[in-house]
Amino acid sequence: MRTLLSAFSLTALTVGFLTATSAQAQTVQISGAGATFAAPLLQRWFDAYNRTVDPTVQVSYQSVGSGAGLEQVINGTVDFGASEAPFSGARLESFRAKYGYDPLQLPLAGGAIEFAYNLPGIEDGELILKRKTYCGIVTGEITRWDDIRIKAENPRIANKLPPLDITWVHRSDGSGTTFVFTNHIRTVCPNWTAGAGTSVEWPVGIGAQGNEGVAATIKQEPGAIGYVNQSYAKLEKMATARLENKAGNIVEFSTEAATSALDAPIPDDFALLVPDPEGPNDYPIVGLFWVMLYREYPDQQKLTKLVEALKWTQGPEGQAITKELDYIPMPEAAIQRIFAELDSITVNPNAVR
Repeated sequence: MRTLLSAFSLTALTVGFLTATSAQAQTVQISGAGATFAAPLLQRWFDAYNRTVDPTVQVSYQSVGSGAGLEQVINGTVDFGASEAPFSGARLESFRAKYGYDPLQLPLAGGAIEFAYNLPGIEDGELILKRKTYCGIVTGEITRWDDIRIKAENPRIANKLPPLDITWVHRSDGSGTTFVFTNHIRTVCPNWTAGAGTSVEWPVGIGAQGNEGVAATIKQEPGAIGYVNQSYAKLEKMATARLENKAGNIVEFSTEAATSALDAPIPDDFALLVPDPEGPNDYPIVGLFWVMLYREYPDQQKLTKLVEALKWTQGPEGQAITKELDYIPMPEAAIQRIFAELDSITVNPNAVR
């Protein structure tokens, strides 16, 4: 009897071990890197997907900034990248030279960039910044919070504006958030001379790494103001300004105002840029973020799991998370085009990496 029980126990233990080993062997590890703008949403998406849809899929996303993420895609060290700035210029040429084709760049969501500030006594949404004023701040022409130009735009809080120097906080790393922000600034600020891109020569201010770093620096420094993605402003409970849009109206960020601003035809290559939305209620600083994919993958299982996960982000469960974090879901017509592009990716065991 004892022998029979021992044999049964050994068999059960062996089966359990084999089952656990098999489950572990079936786990698919997918790696991504890039935009901090997209990080809160990507990380929530992939965590939810692993917990509620497919526990065998583990997606690791490094929030290192768009520039670093694009370099990792070029180097072949990740399975996908993410950026608010499409591949262009020297990076695009480097990718083409190595892989022999253009990268597949697919938008997954939109978002907005807010001016977040740290002004003692000034609550969220109390500060108004018209275009000439925020242009003056980013160019260094306006250097004090008690400047008469800021007071004139803010009569309700003029007496509360502190006698502090303005500390402008910008990104120090290659950043898609900076790409979107400086495209707007270049469009609306006549005295801006630094151009637009993932990195620029800022005329004033201090740099910080990632949206996370900019947010932390603003929170630590009374008198600071800088630009952050709307999700970071929400998660960090930061005070943000209301802005003047192209129509001359003062608007605060809302998903409705950002959705309206991004309501434009998406071109064939998905590279929609809206540096200065025209609608009367549009929020003025908006952009999409793209995932950067290869057109060939060497591993069929990894490709299948990656495509399934990305398609899930555009379904009801994924878009519910998109809205919860105040990002802008892609419209249905664009989603069908995105799915068609995902289905066009092929398997090649000899794919370059």
